[in-house]
Amino acid sequence: MNDITDVKRLTEETRKKMTKGLESTKKEFQNIRTGRASIALVEGIQVNYYNTPTPIKNLGTISTPDAKTIQIQPWDVTAVAEIEKAILKSDLGLTPVNDGKILRIQIPALTEERRNELTKVVRKTAEEGRISIRNARHEAIEQVKKLEKGKTIPEDISHGAQKEIQKITDQFIAQIEEALKHKETEIHSI
Repeated sequence: MNDITDVKRLTEETRKKMTKGLESTKKEFQNIRTGRASIALVEGIQVNYYNTPTPIKNLGTISTPDAKTIQIQPWDVTAVAEIEKAILKSDLGLTPVNDGKILRIQIPALTEERRNELTKVVRKTAEEGRISIRNARHEAIEQVKKLEKGKTIPEDISHGAQKEIQKITDQFIAQIEEALKHKETEIHSI
């Protein structure tokens, strides 16, 4: 392999790792409840469906008829009770209303105290995302330095690769900051 190919492969791998870190952070943000109804809140909750853990999204239709309500209509009516149990067990603090065929969940308004708690959780999640991106950067730069030390790539290419990796890192950190800002606005809007 030539030196440029190694560096390009390394930066692409780093970009992929950072993308996974960013997507993971955004997914965590989706699971954090705000005062607005969102399908993402419940779709991944695991239900004991015939002794098989199954996500709610695979058991029926989930919709938001209005900004404060989530509605779950299972395809198999016998699953209603199990879905209700799973939602109650989840740490979301939601209580579904069961009419035998459909579950309706009213999203309560957030108190100021709860908004502040959620803001802390969101910031912690963002920091974990930043750490995963920085770890990917650290690994990549170490590999570049190892290639330089092993005389596989010249010093100028090594420095260029390190600058490129830092540039990619800055872009991903900025995306996490943007997602954090958006989520905090969402939490604090009434």
